[in-house]
Amino acid sequence: MSDPNNDLQPEDGKSIEPVKENLTPQDPIAPIAPASKHTLMRKKIDDVLQECAKVIVGQSEMLELIIIAILSDGHILLEGVPGIAKTLAAKTVATTIDADFSRIQFTPDLMPTDIIGTSIFNMSKAKFKFKKGPIFSNVVLIDEINRAPAKTQSALFEVMEEKQISYDGIQYDLEPPFIVIATQNPIEQEGTYRLPEAQLDRFLMKIQLDYPSTREEIQILNRFKNNLSTPDLSQIASILSKEDIVALKEVITNIYIKDDIITYIAELVAETRQHSKIYLGASPRASLALMRCSKVVALMEGRDFVIPEDIQFVAPHILNHRLILTPDAEMEGQTSHSVIKEIIKSKEVPR
Repeated sequence: MSDPNNDLQPEDGKSIEPVKENLTPQDPIAPIAPASKHTLMRKKIDDVLQECAKVIVGQSEMLELIIIAILSDGHILLEGVPGIAKTLAAKTVATTIDADFSRIQFTPDLMPTDIIGTSIFNMSKAKFKFKKGPIFSNVVLIDEINRAPAKTQSALFEVMEEKQISYDGIQYDLEPPFIVIATQNPIEQEGTYRLPEAQLDRFLMKIQLDYPSTREEIQILNRFKNNLSTPDLSQIASILSKEDIVALKEVITNIYIKDDIITYIAELVAETRQHSKIYLGASPRASLALMRCSKVVALMEGRDFVIPEDIQFVAPHILNHRLILTPDAEMEGQTSHSVIKEIIKSKEVPR
C-alpha cells in the first residue's frame, strides 16, 4: 500500500490489479460441461507441445515438465552445460503464452535495481517516481542465474515467493500469472556461484538436461542445414492466453486426489528427512508441490484423478534440488536422483 507521507509513487499512479476472468460463450474455453472442458484443456496443452516441437528437437520430457510447472504456478530452474537449448526452450514455451515476456541476462556486475527497478527524480514535478524493472512481466527468463552474486540473488527472494516487491516502503504487486524460468550452468563451470538453499527452495522444479542422443543431434543438423541463422520464433503461435491459464488452474484444482495418495506423498517426503544418505531433507513446500504437479500430470494423461505414477514422474524433479546428501553418500558417487529413486522403490504404492 502507498504511504501518503512518501512522495515515491508508482509510475502510472495506479496499483496493479489482478487479471480478471472474463470468459464468454465464444471463448475457446468458456464455461461448459466438465468432461468437455477437460478435453479442451488437454487439447490446449497438446497444442503448446506441438508448437514447441517446431523448434525444439527431442527434450519432450523437459517441455512437459515446464508446462506442468507453469500450470502449477511455480518457477522452473533448468540446469545443463552450455549449448543444449536451455534458453531456446524457455523462450519457445514463453512464446506460446500470450502474455508479457522479459529476459534478464545475469552477470557478475548486475545490481538488484537492474532487476526490480529504481526511483528516478522527475524534475518537472519535483518528486521521485518508481521506474519498474524487467521483473514486472508475466513470464521472466533469467539466463545464467548463477552468474550473479548473492546481493543480486537476494533481490529475487521476495518477488519469487510473494510475487511482489517492496521498494522504499511501498509494495508493488506483480500481475498474474508470474513465472520465472531460470537457466544455469553446472556449478563447476568457471565464473558461477552456488545458489543458496533458500533460493533453490523457491523453484518448484529443477530440471537437469543432458546432451541429445546421436539420432536427435542428426535431426538438429538436418533441420538447420539450410538455415544457419538463429531459430525463428515468429512461426510459434500463441496458444494460451491469461484467461486460458486461469481456466486451466480451475480445472486442475478440481482434479480428485484420494487420502491414500496424500498419505503416499507425505511418506515420500518424510523419508527424505530420515534417510541415512540424506543430511537435509525436503520441507512441506515440497509436499505441496508434489500434490499440485501430480494433478497437472493427471489432466495431461486424460484423467480427473491422481494415481501414484503421476507423483513418481514429477518427484525426482521436485525433490532433487531440495536435498543435501551426506558426505559419505557423495563419496560413494550417489546423486540426489539416485537416492530419490531408492526412496520411491522402498515405499509401498497405494492401490
